[in-house]
Amino acid sequence: MRRGAWRVAALVVMGGAACRESVPAPQAEGPPRVEASTPVVREGPRYGLGRLATAGEIAAVDLDVSPDGTGLPPGSGTAVQGAEIYRQKCGICHGQKGEGMSTVYPALIGREPRQGFPFGTDWKIVKTVGNYWPYSTTLFDYIRRAMPYTAPGSLSNDEVYALTAHLLAANEVIAKNAALDAASLAAVRMPAHDRFVPDDRRGGPEVK
Repeated sequence: MRRGAWRVAALVVMGGAACRESVPAPQAEGPPRVEASTPVVREGPRYGLGRLATAGEIAAVDLDVSPDGTGLPPGSGTAVQGAEIYRQKCGICHGQKGEGMSTVYPALIGREPRQGFPFGTDWKIVKTVGNYWPYSTTLFDYIRRAMPYTAPGSLSNDEVYALTAHLLAANEVIAKNAALDAASLAAVRMPAHDRFVPDDRRGGPEVK
């Protein structure tokens, strides 16, 4: 019988009795079977540099605030307090009236244009907190994380609430004498809020 051909059952005579012997057929020839194996992880050389971050060090940079207000810290501040903080720590770069000093230090205050949303068709229109920023909570997040330019992260939570209140008041989003904390800041709805589409690439809940 040729190698690789299917075998048929063979008739075997044993003690005058006949029985049918079943012979398994071989598998059809094909590519060699590859057995699964545990991957080998090879560590690179160790240079003895660095160390594990402490819980305190991680907490110091774990500052993200979500658009819905998740992550806002305790604290509060008023727009009046924020105006003085802005004068001392922000005006040198962004202008004392928030008009901006250059493309590097952009304008922060300004509501025009109030009608429509022409930013996609006219790149010359100046984007500010008042006419373009979508969430009041992420304004807080950015100020706390990145400002002032010469000493990012140096502001207290109360100072950040006060600065956020000042910028929102100057942009006619909240009252001139308003105070903000975590709850009241999360409730502020920005003028440009409805002009943005939520990023759902991670499949998370839509932010209202």
